[in-house]
Parts: sequence; structure tokens; C-alpha cells
Amino acid sequence: MARSQSTAILLVTDLFHPVDVAKVCGCRSGSESMAQHATWGSPMADRISEIEKRIISKRIFLSHTRYMLAHYYGDRALAALRELGEVVLNDSDIVLDDPQALAQAAQGASIMVTDRQTPVPADFFAAVTGLQAVCRVAVDIRNIDVEAATRHGVLVTRATAGFIDSVCELAIGCMIDLGRGISNSVVRYRAGQPAAAGTGRQLRGATLGIIGYGAIGRRLAEIALALGMTVLVADPYQPIASPLHKRELTALLGEADFVVCLAIANEATENLMNEAAFRAMRADAFFVNLSRGNLVDESALTRALDESWIAGAAMDVGRGPDQTPSLALAIRPDVIATPHIGGLTPQAAEHQAFDTVRQVGQLLRGEIPPETVNPKG
Repeated sequence: MARSQSTAILLVTDLFHPVDVAKVCGCRSGSESMAQHATWGSPMADRISEIEKRIISKRIFLSHTRYMLAHYYGDRALAALRELGEVVLNDSDIVLDDPQALAQAAQGASIMVTDRQTPVPADFFAAVTGLQAVCRVAVDIRNIDVEAATRHGVLVTRATAGFIDSVCELAIGCMIDLGRGISNSVVRYRAGQPAAAGTGRQLRGATLGIIGYGAIGRRLAEIALALGMTVLVADPYQPIASPLHKRELTALLGEADFVVCLAIANEATENLMNEAAFRAMRADAFFVNLSRGNLVDESALTRALDESWIAGAAMDVGRGPDQTPSLALAIRPDVIATPHIGGLTPQAAEHQAFDTVRQVGQLLRGEIPPETVNPKG
């Protein structure tokens, strides 16, 4: 990574703090007229005027595949969305990752509700007609070209983080599994082989290092403290008070028994966990990534495991399809891998789905959702 560790850590904070969303949106809490707090240039200003005057149809296109609809949206949210207008579904198992195919499917809709698998590039906005808003059922909007949307007068909204507890519970499970070797024992028993009993690591008395102190980091810190862990935090933008301990990234890596990565994924944090970072960790320490695969140099992690720079790793994300762990790492006996299930609980999925139901309702009432992300100017 071209940037130094000290430079990269300036952006080590997860995106899930409500203040971050408000800062991105330029909004206050609750829905409000965009004219009250921001000025957009044309054609964005024309679109805002249309929405505020309720010049908007009630046709809503939902881009989710059947699987994504069932697991990441759900029947209750779909029923609530249908109460607001005519809902058109992508009634297939095919991700609409071709801009022209997506534009054709969305023709005639004023609002498109889209899942994280569906890219929304500039070519889509150039091809689609009549679209006024895109509501993403996720916090991560990196595969939506927001600048292109703004040029074409299309509002873009994101969901809020409803998966805080779900991700934190997975983090605790990963640490327990790493410390006790649960998965390795299960694999041997299921293969009809005896599993050797070995001394494990308990969480009480251990040191947890959290990279990124947003909403998930704060909640994880609370749980870890309740379990009797010492908690270190690397995040220069957030105030860290006792009983937590603020550390620079390199210092945190050298002290922690368990390092949990919750940093935002962007250009500055690409490969944040590189060879130097893994070398800074203790040989008996474990690394857990629940953020994005982009933060990890996988060749460096592979070498760290091969040469025993660290004791093991767990990951719910990676550089595989739909941000799942890469198979080359997932198959290793010193790695615990799950297929991007951190937010895959009914409570978490419904939270974000109902965010979009609320946003669609606000748009149809002539209000601008506070999670709108289009840049001003």
C-alpha cells in the first residue's frame, strides 16, 4: 500500500454511525423538504421540485432475485411496499448486472429499490427513462454511480445499519471458535475421526483490538467489556474513553489477542491489512474480518498463516462473489469462513427493507429521505 500506516488509519472507521449518514446526506434527522436545507443544481433541482410537488408515479421496481427477495427483503416488507404503489419484481434468479437489461426492467418505474448485488452504473442512468429515485437496501452504495445519478436527476438513498447486533454476535462466535478450535473438532468428528482435546483460549482476560469505532465497533466493545475483555480501539476520529484504550493501528496489532476489522472500505483502506500489518501482530493472535474483503491483502494473509505470523483467521467477507471469502483461504484448516452472513438474520434484513419502505413512502408524500446521498452543488 502506497500510503503509510499512519495515513491509512485516518479513514479507519466503519460507516454505521448515524452522524456519518447525516454528514453524507447533509440532512437533519427525519424527513424534510430538500429546499429547506440544501441547494442542488439542475437537473437535480428540477427533480427535487417534481418530488415535492408529488409529480411522481407510484410504480416501484424491485431488482432483487427470488433468493435475495426471500432472504434480504422478506414478505412483510414486500407487503408494506405494495400498499404504497404498484410493485414490479425481477421474478427470476438472474442478477440484473447488465445496465441495458436493468434499464429495460425498470422502464416505467419512478422508484427502483435495489439490492447490493445489482450494480447501477452510469450506462444504466443514461438508458433508463422516468426514474426519479434509487433506494438501496444496504449501507454500502459503492456499486451505484451516484455522480451519474445526480447528473440525470435521480435521487439515491441508502439504508441504515440494522445489522449491528447480528454482526457483533458473529464476531463473538468467531473469536470463541478460533480460541477453542470448535470447527476443527466438528470437521474431524463428522469425518468419523477422533478429535484431540487441547487447551483453548477464553475471552475473559483476553485483549480485543477493534479497528473502526462506529456503531458496530461500539456495540462490540460493550459486549467484550461485559465478557471481561480488555478493549483497544484504533480510530482517530472518534473519542475513546475509559474503560476503552485508544491505540494507533500498529500498537493495537502488537497488543491484541483478537483483532477484529470493522473499517470502512474505500481507496485509502484498500489492503489496509497488508504484510506489514500482519507482521505487527503477535504469533498467537487471531484476525477476524467482518468488514469487506478489500481491506485485506490476501496474499499477505496467506503468507501470515503459512509462516505462522498469526495463529489463525476468521472471515465473513472476502474477494469472492458477492463479497464472500475467497475459496483459497476458506478451505484452510486455520481459517473459519462464513458466506457473508453477518447481517443475514430476519431482524437485520427487515430493518433495512423497511428503511426502503419508509423512504418510498416519504418520496411519494413529497418528502426527501434523510438518507439521500447525492452531492450538493
